Amino acid sequence: MKQFLKYVLATVVGILIVGVIITIMSVLSLVGMATMGTTTATVKDNSVLVIQLQGTISERSTDNPFAEVLGNAALMEQGLDDILAAIERAKTEDKVKGIYIEAGTFAGAMPASLQAIRKALVDFKKDGKFIVAYGDTYTQGAYYVCSVADKVVINPQGMIDWGGLSSQVTYYKDLLQKVGVDMQVVKVGTYKSAVEPFLLSEMSDANREQIETYDREIWGEMTQAVGKSRGISVEKLNTLADSMMLFKGTNLYMKEKLVDAVAYSDAVSTTISEMMKVDSPDDYNTITVKDLAGIASSEPKGTSGNVVAVYYAVGNIVEEETSGFNIEPEIVGKKVIKDLEKLANDDDVKAVVLRVNSGGGSAYASEQIWHQVMNIKTNKPIVVSMGDMAASGGYYISCAANYIYAEPTTITGSIGIFGMFPNAGELLNNKLGVHFSTVKTNQFSDFGDFSRPFTEQERALAQGYINKGYELFTKRCADGRKMKQDDIKKIGEGRVWTGLHAKQIGLVDELGGLEEAIAKAKKLAKVDEASVINYPAKPTIFDSLLEQMQGTSYADKQIKEALGDYYSVFSELKNVGQKSGIQASLPYYLMFNL
Repeated sequence: MKQFLKYVLATVVGILIVGVIITIMSVLSLVGMATMGTTTATVKDNSVLVIQLQGTISERSTDNPFAEVLGNAALMEQGLDDILAAIERAKTEDKVKGIYIEAGTFAGAMPASLQAIRKALVDFKKDGKFIVAYGDTYTQGAYYVCSVADKVVINPQGMIDWGGLSSQVTYYKDLLQKVGVDMQVVKVGTYKSAVEPFLLSEMSDANREQIETYDREIWGEMTQAVGKSRGISVEKLNTLADSMMLFKGTNLYMKEKLVDAVAYSDAVSTTISEMMKVDSPDDYNTITVKDLAGIASSEPKGTSGNVVAVYYAVGNIVEEETSGFNIEPEIVGKKVIKDLEKLANDDDVKAVVLRVNSGGGSAYASEQIWHQVMNIKTNKPIVVSMGDMAASGGYYISCAANYIYAEPTTITGSIGIFGMFPNAGELLNNKLGVHFSTVKTNQFSDFGDFSRPFTEQERALAQGYINKGYELFTKRCADGRKMKQDDIKKIGEGRVWTGLHAKQIGLVDELGGLEEAIAKAKKLAKVDEASVINYPAKPTIFDSLLEQMQGTSYADKQIKEALGDYYSVFSELKNVGQKSGIQASLPYYLMFNL
């Protein structure tokens, strides 16, 4: 028996040793493959920047070793920062003669990100350089971007999705009733519709009004831009949208001037050669967004010693980092406060640009971040650049800035506040047979007990607290925007606005992107030259690899890919219990059919 146990133990130890060796070899192999492309690229003569519209576009790029190694386009997540940096670098680089855009498996992006890319492409063409676009199939968002090209080419069997915008809200009331959960809601704001999915089975009139307004304004921006590039009237573009162009075929696309040529992908290289005025495709070179953005980021930042800090505040605003399942970015209040305090105390930092892309979240964390914005403002200018969203809590942390920029299609406003308190009494008592008996010393000792509904006094207390929070929120906005609080309340009420509309009503100062915000920050700081440094630092490729090896990130991205637009619904339901009671956030997850 002793000999048997000895052999068994030796076998187990051997298996463990082999397992460890294999794991180490796998990690080293992945590191090697993931870092193969980290060597600094060079720009060759007669180069073309290749932009692939595939996967998703996020605010900042992240390294995903698994996506690169496995070649899974759907997992690819490109950073808006890299795309814009590459286009800007291509514009000033004499060796880059043009841009080739390939519309692939593009899961899409929010309207403001697409608008920022399109504006950069329009600016690129001003110096006489060319753009060629090709797609087997164009999603509506991809076509909006690609329509700026000098030559738009489509596969002979290709399709263009051009049918207008729609926005969808998912309602959970009936589901919650079936499982025996009642969401007790207190809020301020007629348009503060974040709680509607838990209270109603269909859209309220107020919510429908605000959605129709911003959909119409965003679609107006898109049709005007496409019409100008393609020489088609807005009226005609709407007529085409009403005819469901997705199924009309390439002959009609040509006839209606949506495309310039119908050809297979192998013919595009000849088109590029002709645009570049070289003899054959062998006479030009290509460079990727990642490589060109890497070259731009590695170039000297200047010798003035002055710094303009661009701080990225992206995601849901939370007090503490969310535990468990979560692949979406977060603005963690405690971390952001420390980071902003360091920037405020750094004498080399002459100005701060706060890049906000958030639909809001915790009202408490938003207030703390607002305080740090005010702290920076006491000794150096701070300018806000709004991305896809800067709404509710996202607007809260923006409103105190010296100057605010937004894209015309940015989603902002939503100045309102709410609290949600689940009552699971029906589920626990009647469906699961779980019962509770409570002993308390004072009237409100068990406030927030989720096994029973609010009493009238408890609801009144909660509503009073929400009202107080709304008063504070609107005062912060009024002070920051130098407006009367009553005027803020008139355009508040939780209503969502586009950047275009927000400019008209005074919620933002100017329409523009990050570059305009940086230029304004330099001007306010009275510095002609300054290095632009981004904060917080991006995770290294090894950090990303470690995250991927832990398994959750890769698996979660697969779930997101499988669920598509409905991932947000899944995430929302999952995270309801992790939210603090008082929220300043968007009415719902925005779902555009881009």
